[in-house]
Amino acid sequence: MAEIKVTIDGTEMSGREGMTILEAAEQAGVDIPTLCHRPEITPTGACRICVVEVEGSRTLVGSCHTPISQGMVIRTRSPKVIAARKATVELLMAAHTGACVTDADAEQCELHKIASELEVGPPRFRVRKPRSYPVEDISPYVQRDMAKCILCRLCIRACSEVAKKDVFSTAYRGFQSKVIVDSDEPLNKEVCKDCGICIDYCPTGALSKPKKKES
Repeated sequence: MAEIKVTIDGTEMSGREGMTILEAAEQAGVDIPTLCHRPEITPTGACRICVVEVEGSRTLVGSCHTPISQGMVIRTRSPKVIAARKATVELLMAAHTGACVTDADAEQCELHKIASELEVGPPRFRVRKPRSYPVEDISPYVQRDMAKCILCRLCIRACSEVAKKDVFSTAYRGFQSKVIVDSDEPLNKEVCKDCGICIDYCPTGALSKPKKKES
Protein backbone atom coordinates (compact mmCIF):
# COMPACT_ATOMS: atom_id res chain seq x y z
CA MET A 1 0.00 0.00 0.00
CA ALA A 2 1.42 3.36 -1.07
CA GLU A 3 2.69 5.74 1.61
CA ILE A 4 1.20 9.20 1.49
CA LYS A 5 2.94 12.18 3.04
CA VAL A 6 0.82 15.07 4.30
CA THR A 7 1.36 18.07 6.54
CA ILE A 8 -1.04 18.64 9.42
CA ASP A 9 -0.75 21.91 11.34
CA GLY A 10 2.85 22.33 10.20
CA THR A 11 4.01 18.79 10.97
CA GLU A 12 4.73 16.31 8.17
CA MET A 13 3.48 12.77 8.66
CA SER A 14 2.92 9.61 6.66
CA GLY A 15 -0.41 7.95 6.07
CA ARG A 16 -1.78 5.09 4.00
CA GLU A 17 -3.85 5.17 0.86
CA GLY A 18 -7.57 5.48 1.61
CA MET A 19 -7.02 7.09 5.03
CA THR A 20 -9.23 10.08 5.78
CA ILE A 21 -7.96 13.39 7.09
CA LEU A 22 -9.61 12.63 10.42
CA GLU A 23 -7.85 9.27 10.69
CA ALA A 24 -4.52 10.84 9.76
CA ALA A 25 -5.01 13.57 12.36
CA GLU A 26 -5.85 11.00 15.04
CA GLN A 27 -2.70 9.06 14.12
CA ALA A 28 -0.70 12.28 14.50
CA GLY A 29 -2.31 13.03 17.89
CA VAL A 30 -4.25 16.02 16.54
CA ASP A 31 -7.77 16.37 17.92
CA ILE A 32 -10.56 17.27 15.49
CA PRO A 33 -14.02 17.51 17.10
CA THR A 34 -16.77 15.34 15.64
CA LEU A 35 -20.46 14.98 16.34
CA CYS A 36 -22.02 12.75 13.69
CA HIS A 37 -19.00 10.47 13.19
CA ARG A 38 -18.18 7.05 14.61
CA PRO A 39 -15.28 4.95 13.22
CA GLU A 40 -17.42 1.85 12.70
CA ILE A 41 -20.18 3.65 10.77
CA THR A 42 -20.03 4.97 7.19
CA PRO A 43 -19.14 8.70 7.39
CA THR A 44 -21.47 11.27 5.84
CA GLY A 45 -20.15 14.65 7.02
CA ALA A 46 -23.66 15.65 8.11
CA CYS A 47 -22.81 17.87 11.08
CA ARG A 48 -19.84 19.79 9.57
CA ILE A 49 -18.14 20.12 12.96
CA CYS A 50 -15.02 18.31 11.70
CA VAL A 51 -14.25 20.73 8.85
CA VAL A 52 -10.62 21.59 8.16
CA GLU A 53 -8.76 23.86 5.76
CA VAL A 54 -6.87 22.18 2.91
CA GLU A 55 -4.38 24.30 0.98
CA GLY A 56 -5.64 24.83 -2.57
CA SER A 57 -9.24 23.91 -1.76
CA ARG A 58 -11.86 26.58 -2.41
CA THR A 59 -13.96 25.52 0.58
CA LEU A 60 -13.47 23.87 3.94
CA VAL A 61 -13.78 20.07 3.78
CA GLY A 62 -15.22 17.50 6.13
CA SER A 63 -12.27 15.60 7.59
CA CYS A 64 -14.32 12.48 8.41
CA HIS A 65 -14.94 11.57 4.77
CA THR A 66 -12.18 13.34 2.80
CA PRO A 67 -9.24 11.06 1.90
CA ILE A 68 -5.69 12.32 2.18
CA SER A 69 -3.61 12.81 -0.94
CA GLN A 70 0.10 13.15 -1.59
CA GLY A 71 1.50 16.50 -0.42
CA MET A 72 -1.77 17.66 1.14
CA VAL A 73 -1.36 20.59 3.56
CA ILE A 74 -4.05 20.59 6.25
CA ARG A 75 -4.88 23.16 8.90
CA THR A 76 -7.21 21.95 11.64
CA ARG A 77 -7.38 25.07 13.82
CA SER A 78 -6.94 28.06 11.52
CA PRO A 79 -9.09 31.16 12.23
CA LYS A 80 -11.30 30.23 9.27
CA VAL A 81 -11.85 26.71 10.61
CA ILE A 82 -12.61 27.81 14.16
CA ALA A 83 -15.04 30.48 12.95
CA ALA A 84 -16.87 27.92 10.80
CA ARG A 85 -17.12 25.41 13.65
CA LYS A 86 -18.44 28.03 16.04
CA ALA A 87 -21.09 29.18 13.57
CA THR A 88 -22.15 25.57 12.95
CA VAL A 89 -22.47 24.89 16.68
CA GLU A 90 -24.53 28.07 17.11
CA LEU A 91 -26.90 26.97 14.35
CA LEU A 92 -27.23 23.50 15.87
CA MET A 93 -27.89 25.01 19.29
CA ALA A 94 -30.53 27.35 17.88
CA ALA A 95 -32.45 24.39 16.44
CA HIS A 96 -31.76 22.17 19.46
CA THR A 97 -34.80 23.20 21.48
CA GLY A 98 -34.53 20.73 24.31
CA ALA A 99 -34.37 22.25 27.80
CA CYS A 100 -30.73 21.28 28.21
CA VAL A 101 -29.74 24.19 30.42
CA THR A 102 -31.84 22.81 33.26
CA ASP A 103 -31.60 19.16 32.20
CA ALA A 104 -29.87 16.96 34.77
CA ASP A 105 -28.48 14.85 31.91
CA ALA A 106 -27.06 17.82 29.99
CA GLU A 107 -23.49 16.77 30.78
CA GLN A 108 -24.09 13.76 28.53
CA CYS A 109 -24.93 15.99 25.55
CA GLU A 110 -22.00 15.98 23.12
CA LEU A 111 -23.25 19.17 21.46
CA HIS A 112 -22.98 21.03 24.77
CA LYS A 113 -19.51 19.59 25.34
CA ILE A 114 -18.28 20.81 21.95
CA ALA A 115 -19.93 24.21 22.50
CA SER A 116 -18.05 24.50 25.78
CA GLU A 117 -14.73 23.49 24.21
CA LEU A 118 -15.19 26.08 21.44
CA GLU A 119 -16.35 28.69 23.97
CA VAL A 120 -19.63 29.18 22.14
CA GLY A 121 -22.19 31.15 24.11
CA PRO A 122 -25.96 31.45 23.57
CA PRO A 123 -26.82 31.36 19.85
CA ARG A 124 -27.09 34.72 18.08
CA PHE A 125 -29.54 33.15 15.66
CA ARG A 126 -33.21 33.34 16.55
CA VAL A 127 -35.71 30.76 15.37
CA ARG A 128 -39.16 32.27 14.84
CA LYS A 129 -40.95 29.00 15.34
CA PRO A 130 -38.82 26.45 17.23
CA ARG A 131 -39.47 22.81 16.53
CA SER A 132 -41.70 21.44 19.25
CA TYR A 133 -42.55 17.78 19.72
CA PRO A 134 -44.14 15.87 22.59
CA VAL A 135 -41.89 13.33 24.28
CA GLU A 136 -42.62 9.85 22.94
CA ASP A 137 -42.71 7.46 25.89
CA ILE A 138 -44.98 4.78 24.45
CA SER A 139 -42.18 2.30 23.84
CA PRO A 140 -40.91 0.36 26.87
CA TYR A 141 -37.49 0.22 25.18
CA VAL A 142 -36.72 3.67 23.71
CA GLN A 143 -37.93 7.15 24.68
CA ARG A 144 -37.69 9.87 22.02
CA ASP A 145 -37.49 13.61 22.67
CA MET A 146 -37.30 15.04 19.16
CA ALA A 147 -36.85 18.58 20.49
CA LYS A 148 -33.28 17.50 21.27
CA CYS A 149 -32.64 15.99 17.83
CA ILE A 150 -30.03 17.76 15.66
CA LEU A 151 -30.53 15.54 12.57
CA CYS A 152 -27.04 14.06 12.71
CA ARG A 153 -28.64 10.81 11.48
CA LEU A 154 -26.42 8.65 13.68
CA CYS A 155 -29.48 6.77 14.93
CA ILE A 156 -30.46 5.93 11.34
CA ARG A 157 -27.01 4.68 10.40
CA ALA A 158 -26.45 2.81 13.67
CA CYS A 159 -29.83 1.09 13.42
CA SER A 160 -29.12 0.11 9.83
CA GLU A 161 -25.40 -0.70 9.89
CA VAL A 162 -24.88 -1.96 13.45
CA ALA A 163 -28.25 -3.30 14.61
CA LYS A 164 -29.35 -4.29 11.05
CA LYS A 165 -32.95 -3.27 11.80
CA ASP A 166 -33.72 -0.16 9.68
CA VAL A 167 -36.30 1.31 12.05
CA PHE A 168 -35.54 4.98 11.28
CA SER A 169 -35.59 7.16 8.17
CA THR A 170 -35.94 10.87 7.37
CA ALA A 171 -38.89 12.86 6.04
CA TYR A 172 -39.94 16.42 5.15
CA ARG A 173 -37.65 19.21 3.96
CA GLY A 174 -35.64 22.14 5.26
CA PHE A 175 -36.29 23.17 8.84
CA GLN A 176 -39.16 20.67 9.01
CA SER A 177 -36.83 17.71 8.36
CA LYS A 178 -37.29 14.98 10.92
CA VAL A 179 -36.10 11.49 11.79
CA ILE A 180 -39.21 9.34 11.55
CA VAL A 181 -40.49 5.82 12.18
CA ASP A 182 -42.72 4.35 9.45
CA SER A 183 -45.09 7.12 8.25
CA ASP A 184 -44.01 9.45 11.07
CA GLU A 185 -45.52 7.34 13.84
CA PRO A 186 -44.41 7.26 17.50
CA LEU A 187 -41.66 4.71 18.09
CA ASN A 188 -43.16 1.54 19.52
CA LYS A 189 -41.38 -1.41 17.92
CA GLU A 190 -40.93 -4.82 19.48
CA VAL A 191 -37.79 -5.18 17.38
CA CYS A 192 -36.20 -2.57 19.70
CA LYS A 193 -36.36 -4.98 22.65
CA ASP A 194 -32.92 -5.80 24.10
CA CYS A 195 -31.23 -3.49 21.57
CA GLY A 196 -30.63 0.14 22.56
CA ILE A 197 -28.03 0.67 19.82
CA CYS A 198 -29.64 3.96 18.75
CA ILE A 199 -29.53 5.21 22.35
CA ASP A 200 -25.81 4.46 22.61
CA TYR A 201 -25.06 6.46 19.46
CA CYS A 202 -27.33 9.48 19.99
CA PRO A 203 -25.08 12.47 20.86
CA THR A 204 -27.74 14.73 22.40
CA GLY A 205 -30.06 12.61 24.54
CA ALA A 206 -32.88 12.73 22.00
CA LEU A 207 -33.02 8.96 22.48
CA SER A 208 -32.89 7.48 25.95
CA LYS A 209 -33.99 4.55 28.03
CA PRO A 210 -37.48 5.11 29.45
CA LYS A 211 -37.62 5.93 33.12
CA LYS A 212 -39.45 3.37 35.18
CA LYS A 213 -42.93 4.59 35.93
CA GLU A 214 -44.00 4.57 39.54
CA SER A 215 -46.78 2.14 40.24
